Amino acid sequence: MRILLTDDLRRQYQYLFDSCVVNLDHLSVVSSIIARIMPNQARYQSVAGPLGIPWYFVAVIHNMECSLNFNTHLHNGDPLTARTVHVPAGRPLNGQPPFTWEASATDALTFEGFANLTDWSLPAILYRLEAYNGFGYRSRTPPIMTPYLWSASNQYTSGKFVADGQFDPNAVSAQCGAGVILFQMEQNGIVSFASGSAAAPTPTPTPTQTQTSASAPAPTPISTPTPTPVAAPVMTAAQLAAQFDNTVTYSDNEASNAARSLQQVLNTFPGIHVGVDGIAGRETSDAYQQVTGHFLPGDPLG
Repeated sequence: MRILLTDDLRRQYQYLFDSCVVNLDHLSVVSSIIARIMPNQARYQSVAGPLGIPWYFVAVIHNMECSLNFNTHLHNGDPLTARTVHVPAGRPLNGQPPFTWEASATDALTFEGFANLTDWSLPAILYRLEAYNGFGYRSRTPPIMTPYLWSASNQYTSGKFVADGQFDPNAVSAQCGAGVILFQMEQNGIVSFASGSAAAPTPTPTPTQTQTSASAPAPTPISTPTPTPVAAPVMTAAQLAAQFDNTVTYSDNEASNAARSLQQVLNTFPGIHVGVDGIAGRETSDAYQQVTGHFLPGDPLG
């Protein structure tokens, strides 16, 4: 199943990202993944730069497909000691095993048609990540927001392909979605996604670089446009109080992942605009009072 990146779909991706809230019980796992990604930023850039691809796009694929293991193919996590066995099988076509991670990753990214593309806006990134895993979740009734992007957040609850063509509506993905990792990276100030179109990274030409994006198969459009969700709070005021009264206390200087998650949720309520810095101080407590009717535990005004 292939779909086009329509304007409606762009708006949907942007909405899902903007209204994303990382599940509290997964925050430590998401943070751990990011902590493992960051020391290898230069290595991701060494592959991404010559192809005109953002380094963090490669990093999150590496996490999803390989659990950040540099001894496996970026295509699908097969070991570098041989060509890939799983789909896509027989990659890379050139060279002899064992392959370097860099050579295999370059092959995977060019094989998927990502090299030298010009649109690396946030919706385009999320679209390509979903395409990497497949659009099968959109064919469900009702459609499911793919766990490949949204697992470990409010945008996904359950439903998973447990094998090729075998869907279990009750199965829950154990991975943290690529979109969720990117969301938290932005919250942490590691990356920044401007609204609307973003400029592509400038490719670093190399003598042997192969231009393959033009040969990528053209996607087939779906028959009906993807509806744009209507913005709404991700939980009720009562649910907000029930969850965060017990996990966040007022503080002017100590940051926490729980406070960061609270700030993300508060910003989904109409008229609330608080900084997402993980410090539950005056601004956050005032917003909390506006939504729930009471200040944060420990607030002197409470």
